Amino acid sequence: MLELKQLAKSFGDHKAVQSVSFKLDKGEVLGFLGPNGAGKSTTMRMVAGVIEPDQGDVTIAGHSIVSARRHAQRQLGYLPEGAPLYVDMTPVEFLRFMTAAQCMPRSARKPAIERVIADSRIANVAHRRIGNLSKGYRRRVGLAGALLHDPDVLVLDEPTDGLDPIQKRAVRALIARMAPDKAILISTHTLEEVPAMCNRAIIIDRGRVVADGTPESLSRQYPGGLEETFITVAGSPEADVA
Repeated sequence: MLELKQLAKSFGDHKAVQSVSFKLDKGEVLGFLGPNGAGKSTTMRMVAGVIEPDQGDVTIAGHSIVSARRHAQRQLGYLPEGAPLYVDMTPVEFLRFMTAAQCMPRSARKPAIERVIADSRIANVAHRRIGNLSKGYRRRVGLAGALLHDPDVLVLDEPTDGLDPIQKRAVRALIARMAPDKAILISTHTLEEVPAMCNRAIIIDRGRVVADGTPESLSRQYPGGLEETFITVAGSPEADVA
């Protein structure tokens, strides 16, 4: 459902992403890990069609993000880092705007909005101005927007950032419920969340994939588990590209 093919991106002399390739099938939840500056967010922005790759391509449900961007993006739900929102709107107004921008049939708009408000647990703030909401609630409004058109592929950049433990548990349960019918790519800095949400993990460092496997298989590589694997593999000059 999602395939990255030799993606590369540079900013001046800095090679942010170098020949990143992997596939994600229906039913897979992939934890996309790496230290700050490793190239995670740049990769995810290229997947979403927000920035153009210098080379390579991404296919989403068979559609190229380079040559058929609009068709590819219709299959994608994207929660970017920071969840940019229209702060003068309420969540309901924002979601109505999103359904109109996506040219969703009028008969489908209200049920879709009601579904994502329930799934993201924002009913109690649905009519409050977004600019007055906490970071956690803003994050959940952004998540609701990503889920609105019920996409086949989800790309979620730090989906639990700013959430309290109860909210994090609810998001994990939502991801688990959606997982069988979707391909989900999740970037996170919180390693303990990976086994709870993901059935596969990739570690990226200096723009290259350096490890790829199940959380359990990666944890077995070093005595300290997934955290020790991450510390050892990311930043190791000897690390081979997986």
